[in-house]
Amino acid sequence: MKPNDLLTRLLALSAMLCLAACAQLDSVPVQHQHVNPEAATGYQQREKVTAPSAMVASANPLATQAGYDILRQGGNAVDAAIAMQLVLGLVEPQSSGIGGGGFILAFNPEMGLDTIDGRETAPSAVNADLFSDANGQPMDFWDAVNSGQSVGVPGLVAAMALAHQRQGRLAWETLFEPAIRLANDGFEVSPRLHQLLSLEEELAQQPAARRYFFNAQGQPWPVGHRLRNPQLAQVYQTLAKQGARAFYEGPIAEQMVTAVRSHSRPGQLSIADLKGYKAVLRDPLCTDYRMYVMCGMGPPSAGSLAVMQMLALLQHTPIARHEPTSAVAIHYFSEAARLAFADRDAYVADPSAMTISANWLLDANYIKQRAALIRPDQSLGTAQPGQPEAVLTRHYAEPAPEIPATTHSVAVDEYGGMVSMTTSVESAFGSKIFTQGFLLNNQLTDFSFSSMAPDGQPVRNQVAPTKRPRSSMAPMMVFENEQPVIAVGSPGGSAIILYVAKTLLGVLDWNLDIQQAISLPNYGSRNQATELEEGQGLTQQADVLRSMGHDVIEVSFPSGIQGIERRNGQWVGGADPRREGKVMGY
Repeated sequence: MKPNDLLTRLLALSAMLCLAACAQLDSVPVQHQHVNPEAATGYQQREKVTAPSAMVASANPLATQAGYDILRQGGNAVDAAIAMQLVLGLVEPQSSGIGGGGFILAFNPEMGLDTIDGRETAPSAVNADLFSDANGQPMDFWDAVNSGQSVGVPGLVAAMALAHQRQGRLAWETLFEPAIRLANDGFEVSPRLHQLLSLEEELAQQPAARRYFFNAQGQPWPVGHRLRNPQLAQVYQTLAKQGARAFYEGPIAEQMVTAVRSHSRPGQLSIADLKGYKAVLRDPLCTDYRMYVMCGMGPPSAGSLAVMQMLALLQHTPIARHEPTSAVAIHYFSEAARLAFADRDAYVADPSAMTISANWLLDANYIKQRAALIRPDQSLGTAQPGQPEAVLTRHYAEPAPEIPATTHSVAVDEYGGMVSMTTSVESAFGSKIFTQGFLLNNQLTDFSFSSMAPDGQPVRNQVAPTKRPRSSMAPMMVFENEQPVIAVGSPGGSAIILYVAKTLLGVLDWNLDIQQAISLPNYGSRNQATELEEGQGLTQQADVLRSMGHDVIEVSFPSGIQGIERRNGQWVGGADPRREGKVMGY
């Protein structure tokens, strides 16, 4: 489906009458602590990369090389993205892998834009009390994370297979070759992997993980140590030859279930859950943005929707006339973010649990109404959810302590194709359950830990069988004259929304190239304090912001943005200086 055709359909949907007839309730904001999913591990200045025909970018040079090699073999953007992800699961296991899930945006001129939901699902045996203790209270978050209870049915393999089935060019088996070679021959432990392992305690308590990630003395392997993973190589060889179903049925599936159920805090994952998993081809979520059409993943992702809301709100402010790191720009950006996060927490969940269309939150009249709340010299503090026109529904805020360890890859090919893919195992190293050479996710902790709101009504983002938890992942594309001109995304938990919005604003409104926009200091609000990236020259803005009513804190804010844009007839690529990413093109 073409982006503009989809936009017409979505605008038509927004005119429909809401079916919900619940009485409107006052919003009850819930405060929770925002935690970075992965620790900051340094900052290295990056320069933009340009190329005329094709380009790839990922969070690790070995993965980028794999994608580049696939393009050079005649593969397209989908092929390259899959090859990069398979390598990332090996060399960056703290962030993603086949034990997790993700969202894929894939465009080619023949198929149009596919948005593929590979989000994990809850096992069929769970109920709303999954994360309640013996007294019916929400259990400790980290006890939930580091357990079999947190493991959802992994969706990444099915999502990649669906993308390849629809748009792939090379043979499926070919895409596994770089990762299999690296797994067998070994790769050097990177500074980032070593540092994150050094911060881990729970991972070393899991025998299988301890044997792989640590030496005999229990110390993480040093930087430069050649780490081999023959178990993962064997799994990849099986999937390459037998296809994606070999992950969801047979010995690989059986060992995953055994690992989850034999944990000291066992989960309820079953063979039937794995066998029944399906990646979902969903309609893209698109909106006009000046001369462009901006598209992303719709619910259960709240990320792209919130980014679109923020940018739409900011069109009603003078932010484009101010320097990106000025106090005024930070103020407007943070206020738009507060409003978007308020709506995100109130309305977005698995599509089966939502009572409104995501597009209602992008309606021009609604955006104008919300933008009127932004004042030029005074912060909102904590924003309340809005009330889209003709919608009568409760809007209790339902934040979940979302801290996914995540990665993002982008690719463009010489055939007119583009991919933007965000993948995750949730927290750093996921559930810490290591089986067959890969880690299993803890994505079920993205559900709300409380199943009931203070008014006695069930929360939308509560745990339920086969349901997909809300996510902030925001792989996005921007189109001009129906041709893709930007692909971008980021890891970072709920802060993904801020990172992606900042980058798009930098390119589209501040006329920065993609690398300059990625390298801008991170800042914004998740409807709590206004957060400023420490060490990036923003301290001087803090007092001005406080005088405007902002509660300001400085944090590490380690994003991992990868992006590609079309500029002056060339592809321009950028990699986040806060990670080990690399861009390559030809």
